[in-house]
Amino acid sequence: MGVLSQVVLFPLAPVRGVVWIAERMRDVAEEELCHPSVLRARLAALNEALESGAIGPEEFDREEDRLLDLLERSGGREGKARMRHRD
Repeated sequence: MGVLSQVVLFPLAPVRGVVWIAERMRDVAEEELCHPSVLRARLAALNEALESGAIGPEEFDREEDRLLDLLERSGGREGKARMRHRD
């Protein structure tokens, strides 16, 4: 059955290759976007936006929680306690 299915599905090989490449690209992009240093920089920018009045406290809280959750999931667990300094 294995050889027969490979012969029958051979025309789909280029599609599977494209899907594999797209999945690898997605994985790399997610890794770069969720890297602890990137998340910390985004938190710092968020704090600056709050201090300058560009965003309100509700929007700050919502985005900060989202970024801190991503930071915690990415392995930067020490960042949650250090970055949580609200006025």
